[in-house]
Amino acid sequence: MSEAAFALDSVTKVYAGRSALGPLSLDVPAGRTTVLIGPSGCGKSTLLRLLIGLIEPDAGTVTFDGTQVTPATARAVRLRTGYVIQDGGLFPHLTARGNVTLMARHLGWEQPRIDARLGELADLTRFPTDGLDRRPQHLSGGQRQRVGLMRALLLNPDALLFDEPLGALDPLVRADLQAELREVFRTLGKTVVLVTHDLGEAAYFADHLVLLRDGQIVQQGSPADLWRRPADPFVTRFVQAQRGPEVPA
Repeated sequence: MSEAAFALDSVTKVYAGRSALGPLSLDVPAGRTTVLIGPSGCGKSTLLRLLIGLIEPDAGTVTFDGTQVTPATARAVRLRTGYVIQDGGLFPHLTARGNVTLMARHLGWEQPRIDARLGELADLTRFPTDGLDRRPQHLSGGQRQRVGLMRALLLNPDALLFDEPLGALDPLVRADLQAELREVFRTLGKTVVLVTHDLGEAAYFADHLVLLRDGQIVQQGSPADLWRRPADPFVTRFVQAQRGPEVPA
């Protein structure tokens, strides 16, 4: 992959005559974890959906690994990208096994290959094998999130996108999953883009942190940059309002 896995160039997105994002330019480094953070309505989730062509920009271009993301290329981009939303976004009528293997079955994988990959992912995500035949309503919140992660990883994608994946979990489960997710990210070495509203969580995961406000990038860099070298008074207010932990230099 190129140095920038995703690149947005002068991208704008407008809803009902109101600018939701941009104009904005951003390079997402390959093989690292980029975290998008900012207040509600700042454009974080809009940016994430633009990366894989779930929505189209009104101006500017989005590229993935050097290929422009368009309606014609979006399917190919999605096959190389795992996407995880809050609570896993699982199909309630399918078991955990059925949710995870849905795309593999659609693509015509042989059953032994599906079974082998499912076993690998259950081990990686520490998902209990006796839970694979349960439907989502019979799984805990943390288990549902692990199923969503397994589904996103099934095709061994180049990039993983997360839209506030841990926001609905209680603090203890959330802390456990944060630790497990970070270990997965480091083990696999994939490009990760994660949306969160929690600055402590952002600092925990981020190699590259992007703070948004009103559809614009206010500051980007390391978590320490925001704590110690705020670009403007909004950055200082945002950090102080969250009262996150001190970030090491």
